[in-house]
Amino acid sequence: MTVLVAAASKHGATAEIADAIGRTLERAGFDVVVENAAEVTAVKPYTAAVIGSGAYAGHWLKAARELVDQHEAELAQIPVWLFSSGPLGNPLKPQDEEAVNVDGIIEMTKAVDHRVFAGALDRDKLSFAERAIIRAVRAEDGDFRDWDDIEAWAREIAAALQSGGKPAGS
Repeated sequence: MTVLVAAASKHGATAEIADAIGRTLERAGFDVVVENAAEVTAVKPYTAAVIGSGAYAGHWLKAARELVDQHEAELAQIPVWLFSSGPLGNPLKPQDEEAVNVDGIIEMTKAVDHRVFAGALDRDKLSFAERAIIRAVRAEDGDFRDWDDIEAWAREIAAALQSGGKPAGS
């Protein structure tokens, strides 16, 4: 079984989440291809997919949305998991699943699950305009990603794939 893990990442934090998910799935015995969402040209060779994006102002990056738009029919035929990365701070802001609007993407892909993971913010990687926005919303610098949570979710995906693509308990 070959699993595609693809992510759109503006400054690299979401790509690192995709890499971690890919490593966990490989340890579980799957063949995994981790790609930048903008570089995915085909979904047909894969038997499952995990697609993620950094979330900005509650929306996925263009590359991730285009991946789903261009491959909607193929994605709807395989098990798909989605993740978003973005909330920052302690406590995280925004806090709930509704912080990211992916309802249409979930519907298009018939996703098994969608998770929102905390993100990371390094002001040194931001443009002048991005730094101004971050100042205005008073976002905290730092890496807020919970690697244990990310790995646990990837293990859930592996278990679901091993049991035929359904989440545990269904």
